[in-house]
Amino acid sequence: MGAEFERLHPMLQRRFGVGLDAGYACVGHGTMHRIRRGPWWTVPFLQIGRMRNILVPDTGTEVPFTIHNYPYRDPLGREAVTFVREYELRGRTRRFDATMIRARDGHVVDYLGTHQHLAVDLEVRAEPDGSLRIRSDAQRFYEGPFGFCFPMLFSGRADLHEWYDDAAGAYRIELEVTNPVFGFLFGYDGTFTCEFPEGAQAPDRILPRRYERRE
Repeated sequence: MGAEFERLHPMLQRRFGVGLDAGYACVGHGTMHRIRRGPWWTVPFLQIGRMRNILVPDTGTEVPFTIHNYPYRDPLGREAVTFVREYELRGRTRRFDATMIRARDGHVVDYLGTHQHLAVDLEVRAEPDGSLRIRSDAQRFYEGPFGFCFPMLFSGRADLHEWYDDAAGAYRIELEVTNPVFGFLFGYDGTFTCEFPEGAQAPDRILPRRYERRE
């Protein structure tokens, strides 16, 4: 984000300042007040994504969740930060796995899932009110020697908005995933607080099972 990072609320700067040089992680605990999905025909796509922790097929209200942001050096030598979310839904734990890196040309790439099959370009910016906006852009699918740009007709664009509520002393988050043809696919909104453990190592259980070299 460069100089734009300084425009973020100080608590967002602390939360998204996680990195190897910073020497700390960020672990958030809170509640998703609503987890929603689109019409019934979106369920098969969400279920396919669930198998690799890319999508959450369930809906619910007042769902406890945890987000794990740990910096580490991956086996390819890149600095990475985990963005692993765990949801406790009706006695089951659902996960959404993501790992962010900075690509060689400077933009942010988000690898989704346990095996980093999906690489998504992100647009990250500070809003005038000090909140953070992250929007997804081009997506690429990688499996073995194969790789191709994922057609957006069969995927969704994510729009995430996160801010710090000074009155509540908590972070707030909203996400919507939409398709240009089919409309709303998935979304949530929630509230959480964070702790910032120093020198913490990323737990093995939240790290990718496979690393993708291609950006």
